[in-house]
Amino acid sequence: MGQPEQHAEGAGPFTTRLTWQRAEGETVVWESRLARRRGVLSVRGPGDAAGRPSTAGPRALRRLRRLNAIASGAFVTGGALFAAGAAISQFGSGDPLLSASVYFAGGLFFNTGGYVSLLQVLNAPRHAPGGGALVTAGWRWWGYEPMRLDWLSTFVLFVGTLVFGVNLLDSFLQGLSVQQVNRLVWTPDMIGCVLFLVSGHLAFAEICHRSLPCLRSRSLGWWVVAVNQLGSLLFMVSALAAFTRPSTGSLLNTGIANWGTLTGAVCFSVGGVLQLFERP
Repeated sequence: MGQPEQHAEGAGPFTTRLTWQRAEGETVVWESRLARRRGVLSVRGPGDAAGRPSTAGPRALRRLRRLNAIASGAFVTGGALFAAGAAISQFGSGDPLLSASVYFAGGLFFNTGGYVSLLQVLNAPRHAPGGGALVTAGWRWWGYEPMRLDWLSTFVLFVGTLVFGVNLLDSFLQGLSVQQVNRLVWTPDMIGCVLFLVSGHLAFAEICHRSLPCLRSRSLGWWVVAVNQLGSLLFMVSALAAFTRPSTGSLLNTGIANWGTLTGAVCFSVGGVLQLFERP
């Protein structure tokens, strides 16, 4: 017996939703984010008005819950620490070293959240093309799957957290010239913000099954991505305002830089809380 005919949807070369029929007449729908976050397929029998969920095995669901809880907690904590660092800088309740230390601690949690998000993709249940059931493979700490949109989105996010780490480490350096500050601190900050925005755009494409963003107000996953993307945008505003003027040695706008970081960090904490509920 040949493979069932599949209808694929997605953005560009990426497939984010597959629909096919089993031999017994059931229609099966696989969606990338729902399968990897909740471990479910939608199965609709002949004549049924709505599909019913078909879940992965208990071992896979436990794995998904555990990874989701770790990633969620890391983003909530990292966002809270970034917000605290921005508040310290804005309201003058600590010296620059204290603020940099709080930021660095928050960056470590963002690193953790980014990497665990990648692990969620690598170790999520995959659909078996022949029968449509979700199958869970052995544990992997790393994998290279650039033709999967979910992998690409989380990989770009993880790289962004690492680039932010360079920015945060360099912020401890003393006696830098204005040119060195812009090259060693500001430039990695900008690159990290761009990578966060690219990751968010790819995440939207995974949910919307197209290249352009969409509105899915009834989807918890959409809200997670939307809130995080707002946080990334606010981080970008903050980074632009943090450029040091070569003529004066001062930031373009210290207040915008601090408030952009604070509000963006709050968005990531809120996104982490929402993510906690996007589980099996």
